[in-house]
Amino acid sequence: MISLSTSAGWRRWWSNVLLLAGVFALALGAPASRAEYGDVVINNFSDAAGMRPVIFPHWFHRMRFRCKVCHADLGFQFKAGGNQINMVKIIDGQFCGACHNGEIAWSVENCNLCHSAKPGTPTQVHESTLQKLAAPLGQGGRK
Repeated sequence: MISLSTSAGWRRWWSNVLLLAGVFALALGAPASRAEYGDVVINNFSDAAGMRPVIFPHWFHRMRFRCKVCHADLGFQFKAGGNQINMVKIIDGQFCGACHNGEIAWSVENCNLCHSAKPGTPTQVHESTLQKLAAPLGQGGRK
């Protein structure tokens, strides 16, 4: 049972509410939410480790936090594939592990919540506004 007498308890409660809301929306066939920030597929080490690549919902995190929280305070570079993230570092409290520690957000034991991309999906920003506005090379884009 979650104790709502502490701020950590309230954060855990809200995290559970938001997670359940997303599960219900998907189950009811609601269209997937996309925002200008897109999702980031992280596959620097996953395929080689026999895990599915990670889908990081950048849009969701950006709704809750300012850019500096992750990109300045936690050290994430502004480039897909530019971070040497691995599970040892996450378990040690670095990168995603700063929040995904079982107190602020779910812990690393819930592998499939993050490792959910199709195997072989390359590291990329997926479904971003920039990708929709810019024509791919060879299709009217600059070479």
